[in-house]
Amino acid sequence: MQADSTLRKELLTLLRGGHAHMSPDEVLADFPLDQMNAKPPNSPYSCWHILEHMRITLWDIVEFIRNPEHISPEYPEGYRPRPEARTDATGWRSSAEWLLGDLAALEKMVRDPRIDLFAPIPHAPGYTVFREVLTAADHLAYHTGELAMMRQVLNLWPKGSEYLTG
Repeated sequence: MQADSTLRKELLTLLRGGHAHMSPDEVLADFPLDQMNAKPPNSPYSCWHILEHMRITLWDIVEFIRNPEHISPEYPEGYRPRPEARTDATGWRSSAEWLLGDLAALEKMVRDPRIDLFAPIPHAPGYTVFREVLTAADHLAYHTGELAMMRQVLNLWPKGSEYLTG
């Protein structure tokens, strides 16, 4: 029982950030909404494109786990907005809220001791919740770092921010 509790605690830390990387909450905090469509030099994607990609992918993972009828978007087109797509402040906030809501839903699954993290998912026998949580955490960490670097390159961290290095 101790091993299961420790595993769940570490998975939650991995999902939320900490130890080796920042959290989605940290990278989204105080984001200047007038810059959500800004693109770093030589990048086809804006900050919002990355956020929306994170949201779609996490939604897909959460729904894959809990909904036997779920159909994933076409890859790769269905996992991010087209490079020319733009959003407004409402769209940015919606993307961020959905991302954090799905993250909370995944965390709830991890916390639930009735869920056997290593049992095959009933409608997807080759997959486990553990595998999906690791995939989600890895994907979130990668793109959280990418979004943090985009903020750095575009000078979008607030003055005095601990993340501002230049």
